[in-house]
Amino acid sequence: MEKREEIRKIQFTGNSSYTVSLPKQWIMELGLKQGDQIKMVRKDSSTLEIYPPKFERKFQKKEDATIEIDGDETSSIVRKLISLYFLGYKTINVKPKMGRLSPIQRNTIKEAVKRMLMGSEIISDSSGGITVQVLVNLLELSIDGAFKRMIHLAKSMSSDAILAMKENNFDIAQEVINTDDEVDRFGFYIIRQLKIAIQNEHMLKEMGFKNARDCLGYRLVVKNIERTGDHAALIANDILEFRKPIKKEIVEKIEEMNEFSLAVLDDACLALFKEDYAHAEKTIEKTNEIAKYEKKVRDVSKLLKDEEEIYRIRRMTENIRRISEYASDIAEIVLNMNIEKSLKKIV
Repeated sequence: MEKREEIRKIQFTGNSSYTVSLPKQWIMELGLKQGDQIKMVRKDSSTLEIYPPKFERKFQKKEDATIEIDGDETSSIVRKLISLYFLGYKTINVKPKMGRLSPIQRNTIKEAVKRMLMGSEIISDSSGGITVQVLVNLLELSIDGAFKRMIHLAKSMSSDAILAMKENNFDIAQEVINTDDEVDRFGFYIIRQLKIAIQNEHMLKEMGFKNARDCLGYRLVVKNIERTGDHAALIANDILEFRKPIKKEIVEKIEEMNEFSLAVLDDACLALFKEDYAHAEKTIEKTNEIAKYEKKVRDVSKLLKDEEEIYRIRRMTENIRRISEYASDIAEIVLNMNIEKSLKKIV
């Protein structure tokens, strides 16, 4: 295993200066040589960090990217933009291979930047090309901070979708669908940060990760939260599609089921932030209770004679049940990320 710690004496060199030697193996592995500069940071009253600026250069080398698109490309432009955003480029130029960008292409790019790429702005826009710049400071919005806001939005979507169903309120239903874009924006931002952290050891520590494996865990959690928002949007779509109220007694049971799903989602995310193995285990066991709430909805809906309404209720309960399953998946990820802590306690 690679040695990560060394004990070295502080030497006094005169003129009020002190020196500490660095292990030769470390210097060789990092590709440093005599005369290179290193950066020293005092983090608090008892911590010093030393790292080569080469780490910063490695991180910053992905400054600009240029993509050339065909005259008939539309949806594929968005996929390319998202991929380059994930890879950490600060400036993305979109240019036509021949001729100029069509109005549809320009609108597609501008809409994608607005709806999907957090911290990005269009700084140049013409028929000859569009330039997108990522302005957000990488450490300004922490992954934990972005993740908590993402969870809050997804939960609000789910609660508002049920409220829209309860009141047969089309405005609230439409707002739920619109909010799904915000959830995705936070998801894309977090994935971008995770990819940068994996590629750069210094940024990994700065973002609060112990190792690259935790980044994979967070990536899977983000996907589950995105899907939570998607299922809330599906419920809202149902309200706009059928535009018919559902009976009050059934709405009450669906509301209870949804509240339970959001409660176990909260528990799973709390276990994630606390890195609590035992709490995650309890959450997985608790999610099995969703069957009890689903049965209550089925029992009430058996009295219905309207096939369309029965179909709608079945779809809604399926969407809500999936949210509780995502909570269980998140808790499972927490177990995988913290299993070693559990082993240490046993030993």
